[in-house]
Amino acid sequence: MFFVRTASEQDLQRVQQILHETWHHTYDSIYGVKKVTQITENWHSMRRLQDMRHTPQSEFLVADNGTVIGGMAYATQKDKTINLHQLYVHPDFQGGKTGLHLMIEIENSFIDADKIRLEVEEQNTKAINFYDAFGFKRVGEISDCGEDGSGLPALIMEKLVMYAED
Repeated sequence: MFFVRTASEQDLQRVQQILHETWHHTYDSIYGVKKVTQITENWHSMRRLQDMRHTPQSEFLVADNGTVIGGMAYATQKDKTINLHQLYVHPDFQGGKTGLHLMIEIENSFIDADKIRLEVEEQNTKAINFYDAFGFKRVGEISDCGEDGSGLPALIMEKLVMYAED
């Protein structure tokens, strides 16, 4: 059983490892090993992860069971919209409730938001099915997922935020 908490500096090396392994597991067959390696070296560099921890209006979470970190999520808020930039569960822990717990905590971290938005690779059916089950709807497409000039097409999905009852 994983519990969700804010990521610390000491978590970053394991988070980086999770991102690299999960990206290769998920995207090697879509983009190829070389492209995925380039993306992960850039997007998941230690400097980027450190910057994420200090970004205003953000939440950087890990799913921790006391022995290992099995997943992570990162989101920012702009105006009334939560932008979910990353939600990854290591392949060894997918299919449980780790992603669900990360998503709920992200939603509850931004109390004045009214919707949550994300970009997802249109061939990543596992992730799309997860977001569909969570109530996300497709609202558009983008040709540069992740950052300008990436050349990675993606679906844009959104849903209204539903806060957990106390």
